[in-house]
Amino acid sequence: MGTRENGFLLGLGAYVIWGFFPLYWPLLEPSGPIEVLAHRVAWSLAAVGALLLAARRWRALRNVLRSPRTLAYVAIGAVVIGANWVIFIWGVNNGHVVEVSLGYFINPLVTILMGVLLLGERLRPVQWAALAIALVAVVQLTLDYGTLPWLALALAASFATYGLMKKKADIGAVEGLALETALLVPLAGGYLVFLHTTGGGTFGGNGWPHALLLAGTGLITVVPLLLFGGAATRVPMATLGLLQYVTPTLQFILGLVVFREQMTTARWIGFAMVWAALLLITSESLAHRRRVAVREPALV
Repeated sequence: MGTRENGFLLGLGAYVIWGFFPLYWPLLEPSGPIEVLAHRVAWSLAAVGALLLAARRWRALRNVLRSPRTLAYVAIGAVVIGANWVIFIWGVNNGHVVEVSLGYFINPLVTILMGVLLLGERLRPVQWAALAIALVAVVQLTLDYGTLPWLALALAASFATYGLMKKKADIGAVEGLALETALLVPLAGGYLVFLHTTGGGTFGGNGWPHALLLAGTGLITVVPLLLFGGAATRVPMATLGLLQYVTPTLQFILGLVVFREQMTTARWIGFAMVWAALLLITSESLAHRRRVAVREPALV
């Protein structure tokens, strides 16, 4: 199996896991989103540190530390993924699972647009048409909500930026995640110490199942991010953009079926336009791949 095929499977695995994330975070109440984020960072560092030891990857990590440019990309990625985490947790725990899913429906389109604007990737006419439809959808949803769907847009922008930073850094998934969590852990650890010294922390005070669930945030964070990190350096941004709608589809279904969130007619119309844009991009991409596959043997 080739590099791109491996990258595709890694990305698919990450997006399926993320699709079921809304089922986990409500289990962590009464912990607030910032406390959950802090635990998530701390336990993620512990998990990835153990992985580094087991895989004996410390030398590769030292090589990364010698490159200021790579470290800059990793630092930006750490900040935006931290912001993405807390926005996601807040949205799920405050009854906005459907809007969270909207953010990840928009995200593939934002990712593709970033590939064009920042990486010089070129789009074909149908792809431009899909982006235009998505823009109209955002306007439609803004009119229905009475304000910009800021939660969805923030999730889309932060995760698309994270994907771009992963591609720019172009380092191993394990090393990248270790550095990202290491950069965030001083703030996370300081906040947890503050919470527990002031009596506001929930770890250990709500029974051992709650403590285990908080510790489990490290494992459920590390696994899909490692998969995503492996995919980001193996496949084009456009391919990542196509894969990403697996996650919001699962989240959207959970929002309607499990969390019983309501959809107005106007919101259905807005979502339908986003889905139409994704369908256009997907079908055009598949047709383009077939055309390329037909031409390539003739060039050999």
